Amino acid sequence: MLLATLSITAQPAAFHIEKRGKGIPVIFLPGFATPGTVWNETIKHLGNSYQAYIVSYAGFNNLPAIKMPWYNTIKEELLAYISKENLTGIYVVGHSMGGNLATDLAAAMPQRFKKVVLVDAIPCMRELMMPGVAASQLQYESPYNKQLIEMKEVPFKATLKMMSSNMTMDSLKADSIMHWMMIADRQTFVYGYTDLLKLDLREVLPAITAPVLILGASFPNREVIKMNFEKQYAALANKQIEMAPNSKHFIMFDEPNWLYNSINTFFSK
Repeated sequence: MLLATLSITAQPAAFHIEKRGKGIPVIFLPGFATPGTVWNETIKHLGNSYQAYIVSYAGFNNLPAIKMPWYNTIKEELLAYISKENLTGIYVVGHSMGGNLATDLAAAMPQRFKKVVLVDAIPCMRELMMPGVAASQLQYESPYNKQLIEMKEVPFKATLKMMSSNMTMDSLKADSIMHWMMIADRQTFVYGYTDLLKLDLREVLPAITAPVLILGASFPNREVIKMNFEKQYAALANKQIEMAPNSKHFIMFDEPNWLYNSINTFFSK
């Protein structure tokens, strides 16, 4: 009976980690719906002094889905993993939602994190996308979410194609992004994004003691975007904000060499 109960109540892990190399631990956190392999080229350009911990999330990259709330479960399981593995002196690199997780982890365990890189990540997306809307107003069960959950494959693919084209200047890479979103568990894709919109990490920023490098995408307006970063990260004491010369959201696709050089320079300081 106990075994039967465990098999019913247990759920898959909130993430999968692939480890590569030896040296300083570097946790690589991809963005929403993105597999950890998005960091492959970045890792190749880091050199041989690091051990990469490459994360992919439940519900994406053909991994089994987990119950909601999705984001908080991933965060708590990552914190537990860091403690279990006794990782210290950690470097972390996070893109978009991965940057949110990196922020949360570094704030929750400041003594364990040594350097933080946030790639086009903002502490509170809701403020920019839905100004004046409180987190409490966002629910999983909403007319918009219901529409996305029930949308047929052809119109859903058309929606994702438009979204992905706004994320990179490379049309082939945009197709890859669209594919990642298409193979995602639909409920995770819809409800998980609601989790992200409810986030406001500005209140945890003062807890971070590690130096933080913030790399922003310059498209469509470099000055406005940099101003948004400066405003939202105002409570973060030890930070450096740099803007990619000519990039949309996936800087690793649009300005890869600039990204590699920026991270390598920051890590080597």
